[in-house]
Amino acid sequence: MRLPALGRRICILGPSNSGKSTLANAIARKHGLPAIHLDQLHHLPGTDWQPRPPDEFTALHDEAILGDAWVMDGNYSNCMPQRLQRATGIILLDISTPLSLFRYVRRCLSGRARAGALEGGGDRIKWEMIHYIAVVTPGNRRRNAERYRQILLPKIRLASARAIGQCYRQWDLER
Repeated sequence: MRLPALGRRICILGPSNSGKSTLANAIARKHGLPAIHLDQLHHLPGTDWQPRPPDEFTALHDEAILGDAWVMDGNYSNCMPQRLQRATGIILLDISTPLSLFRYVRRCLSGRARAGALEGGGDRIKWEMIHYIAVVTPGNRRRNAERYRQILLPKIRLASARAIGQCYRQWDLER
């Protein structure tokens, strides 16, 4: 599928550490769209990933989706219905749990700035996050797969790191 077929309001879904934010930034640069990272809206800047109050996050989310054009990465199921109503296309990154875990550990150990990072926050290995990726994410993956099947918008599922890499090349994107 060609990237323009996804329109100008693209949702990128997928497990933690699958490359959602990196892909969002690459698409945003290539096509002049604002990149919106839901992790940044959901968490308070300058904290160790402390969530905002739920109503504050929902208000920020709902304001962000009103834009004419955007590429938005993140899941946050409680806000998914209104996001999908505004979206023109969906990209589902569906990498394996072991690869998500590997990328999480690598990201934390590298110390490098990353796409979608929380301003003033840092990435460090946390048992809660390992549990989330290893135990919670498989259930989320099944829900995302079912949601993906039901979505009638233009969509693409990238089921491996190789498929994601091919997409970068096909769409002429830079990481």
